[in-house]
Amino acid sequence: MEQRKISRAVISRLPRYYRYLGDLLEAGVERISSNDLSKKMQVTASQIRQDLNNFGGFGQQGYGYNVKYLYTEIGKILGLDKTHNFIIIGAGNLGQALANYAAFERSGFILKSLFDVNPRFEGVAIRGIPVRMMDELVDFLKENEIEIAALTIPKSKAVEVADILVENGIKAIWNFAHTDLDLPDDVVVESVHLSDSLMTLSYNVSQRREGLTEDEE
Repeated sequence: MEQRKISRAVISRLPRYYRYLGDLLEAGVERISSNDLSKKMQVTASQIRQDLNNFGGFGQQGYGYNVKYLYTEIGKILGLDKTHNFIIIGAGNLGQALANYAAFERSGFILKSLFDVNPRFEGVAIRGIPVRMMDELVDFLKENEIEIAALTIPKSKAVEVADILVENGIKAIWNFAHTDLDLPDDVVVESVHLSDSLMTLSYNVSQRREGLTEDEE
């Protein structure tokens, strides 16, 4: 089947569909219309149908969507029907927080190890997962099938470490470092800039505050 180019906007909504459908499953809901789903998602019913039509539609006229089936199919689209071995580079507060998030494993993301340069972490285990020193990284990658690496390190080291990861077979990087990575086209990079999200929140709060002030005048 010919692979279609799917927009980033559509892809970014798929995890939300998956999460809401999971909630519906837990609530015992068997089917839902695009109109009802749109109320929960705060996305128009038309947008939902357009998004899902990129992957085949999944709905039936007059019936709506079978919640369990749609949940399963979106999981497959997201690759959640497979397991993905990953590591975390950086065993500080953020790295440990990610390591302690057990929900990753329920979605098929299996944390194999954390790495750090700080000797105080040597021999430490987080949720039973060992922290290794960075000088063990290359050998570990050669001996284990690791697909994804999360970077929770200072931006001054991120480019150097990312290059080492790519040279040793890593094909996907979850980048929490506050810098952009220029890597080969066959390496998938998902950057998470927490400060950007906070600044967006600050902007929206400021706009709302200004709107309230204007209403009071």
